[in-house]
Amino acid sequence: MKIKVLKIRIADEFLHEDQRVIDHFIEDHEIIKSETAFVHDEQFWSVVLYFNDVESAINKTSVKDPKPVKYSAEDEVLNNDEIKILDALKLWRSEKAREQNLPTYFIATNKELVSVAKYKPAKKEELLDIKGFGKHKIENYGEEILEILESV
Repeated sequence: MKIKVLKIRIADEFLHEDQRVIDHFIEDHEIIKSETAFVHDEQFWSVVLYFNDVESAINKTSVKDPKPVKYSAEDEVLNNDEIKILDALKLWRSEKAREQNLPTYFIATNKELVSVAKYKPAKKEELLDIKGFGKHKIENYGEEILEILESV
């Protein structure tokens, strides 16, 4: 396991670039755990990511036990029902981020929410099939996501 510390500056001129950097890092690594802290004096988020390199995780996986391919609907077109689900998920994510004083993408990225809307998992275990959802995210948000899927 390795550790990476990233800085997400709040100022508009830096926010999108810093977010892009963290998104790329998350895509290229197997994130085990994350921690955040807001640094008030300098107005930025400190993000600590505990991770494994995807390449080293693949190398450790034997031929007999390949890592399962996770579902991702990033380039798929959503139908009207899926758009309603996505809108409900985005509203929930915004409220949850505000409650926890976190950026929305710490709760779930747009790609992850699109995948949930498309895949429509019915159980927590099925959320594991979606790219970006690990044990930590499912423990924290799985029940609420499934409730949204049932109610829309």
